[in-house]
Amino acid sequence: MTQIVALVSIFAAALTIFEYASVYPGIVEFRNAPPFNRLRFLALFLIVFMISVVIRGETAPSALTEMITNFGTGIGAAIDFPYSPVRQIVLLLPEDTTLAHVDRVRTAAGISYFFSMLTLAIFYFFVRVKNWPLHRGPFNVWVNLPTFDPTSGGDVVQRLERDARFNIVVGFTMPFFIPAALKASENLFGQVTLENPQSMVWIVAAWAFLPSSLLMRGLAMGRIAALIERKRAIAGRDEMQPA
Repeated sequence: MTQIVALVSIFAAALTIFEYASVYPGIVEFRNAPPFNRLRFLALFLIVFMISVVIRGETAPSALTEMITNFGTGIGAAIDFPYSPVRQIVLLLPEDTTLAHVDRVRTAAGISYFFSMLTLAIFYFFVRVKNWPLHRGPFNVWVNLPTFDPTSGGDVVQRLERDARFNIVVGFTMPFFIPAALKASENLFGQVTLENPQSMVWIVAAWAFLPSSLLMRGLAMGRIAALIERKRAIAGRDEMQPA
């Protein structure tokens, strides 16, 4: 597991370095529209780091591990109510799971979900208050949306709005769908116990980070569609002005 994580990290680092060092766009979206990717990176880093600190506190407790554990325990308990995403993760565990392990998973899920939603709220603030992505100059669609072809079929605004709605719907339902899918696949892959600390860290981090990332992408796509629609309206008014 350690070797796999190290290999994936090396590939991800190489992709990021080559992507941002290149003049031409590759596959990373919103490359020149900060803080979109910066927020996502920071959120994933904080989630993995803080859950790792909680796990570390079980064998080597310190003031930092105790503080973060208490914080995660409080957040997890606060949002562990019926039909909540955290409750779905807890219900994923086998019935004979020890209370200590349930508390560990609940704490990790609370930390993950809290920082994911905090990241989403910060990005929403940048969109609504800071005028993202125009707060740093013009927005280049080709550079920031390299996989989006504006010339292939249909109106650009409608396609962006459709993508935005799709990402928002999938991002909203994914925290509930992932535990349900894992529970339904127990006959094929066995029960998900999350007893391995490394597996638990990455599974819980992905469970909260991926939906938040999709919601951010949905907000971003909707924002770009609104900007294009506004520019069209302004251009239309200019054409109708008397000579």
